[in-house]
Amino acid sequence: MNTLDNTNFAGRRAVVRVDFNVPLDQDLRITDDTRIRAATPSIKKILADGGAVVLLSHLGRPKGGYEKKFSLESLMQRLQQEYGQEVLWGGDVLSDEAFEKAKNLQAGQVLLLDNLRFHKEEEAGDPVFAQRLAALGDVYVNDAFGTAHRAHASTAVMAQYFAPENRVGGYLLQGEVDNARKVLEHAERPFTAIMGGAKISDKILLIDKLLDKVDNLIIGGGMSYTFAVAQGGHVGSSLLEADKVDLARDLIARAKAKGVNLVLPGDSLIADVFANDANVDVAPSEAIPAGWMGLDLGPDAREEFADIIRASKTILWNGPMGVFEMSNFSLGTEFVARAVAEATEAGAYSLIGGGDSAAAVQQMGFADRVSYISTGGGALLEFMEGKELPGVAALG
Repeated sequence: MNTLDNTNFAGRRAVVRVDFNVPLDQDLRITDDTRIRAATPSIKKILADGGAVVLLSHLGRPKGGYEKKFSLESLMQRLQQEYGQEVLWGGDVLSDEAFEKAKNLQAGQVLLLDNLRFHKEEEAGDPVFAQRLAALGDVYVNDAFGTAHRAHASTAVMAQYFAPENRVGGYLLQGEVDNARKVLEHAERPFTAIMGGAKISDKILLIDKLLDKVDNLIIGGGMSYTFAVAQGGHVGSSLLEADKVDLARDLIARAKAKGVNLVLPGDSLIADVFANDANVDVAPSEAIPAGWMGLDLGPDAREEFADIIRASKTILWNGPMGVFEMSNFSLGTEFVARAVAEATEAGAYSLIGGGDSAAAVQQMGFADRVSYISTGGGALLEFMEGKELPGVAALG
């Protein structure tokens, strides 16, 4: 893969596919600018070389055609602040205005175009649409790791309309791939993977891959109750994938056969309703009373998980330990985040696997105390499962 550091952009116009799919409130104000900041080093490098930048991104899930709430125009002010300069607006990606402004860009200028997904051809991977996009610049830079697992026009198809030497991976995309490979291929032991979130079905392929690599596999969150039932437990009205109980039982057996320490929460913080102000109690995770549901790790599980994490040298974390969005059920996730931070400060390498885990680490103030926070989510999962990512493969 060609990188930014071995590419000179002087006098050239780079079409940069970024992931500016940032959350907005009802007044179209950005509530988390992580993805904007993550792309800045790549953009600054191109500009410093004496190149010009045409920014392409999607935002949200428009149903087809222009919708103001999904327009990238809402990001203009924040981008100008981020780059410390004027950002030009080009409107729709296929408009005459967009092509005219792109053609006339001067060295050091930045042009932002509107949401790619206002055109259904983007998600369809339409080659004619991709070729039109490619005409916006001389060099193609993909820095949108978060969409690298999608074979969309701007992420996987338009690269073919540039010579191989003019297809470049941005710093963010390169960093994501390098950090994932470090965990998968060069992990220092003990290697601990922490899997959380709602469903075992979302993580099954990754868990399967990790059983050949890790020393400890910690399972928390809603998915842990499917494992509890697989061991003969009763979980009340906790989240349960009944059709995955046999699968969980098989994973437990395989972990044992491979010598992997598979750790489930021994106790849970339980609630009588799914609400922050619910009545709360603590129960063994395999003996939750009828009408009650597990919403977070119990005190014993919090301590056990933290002890294992602090003793680790490589840590992969994907998925929260409870319903961390509710303050009364966030302590398990906070314990894990703190333990990961403490292990990192003691010399461990930690990769936070995007999505809710990344959000939790950011919100709880541990972002600068871990090794790497992925912006990828689904893309990271697929990469670590061993799948080829179209957006990475297209760069050659």
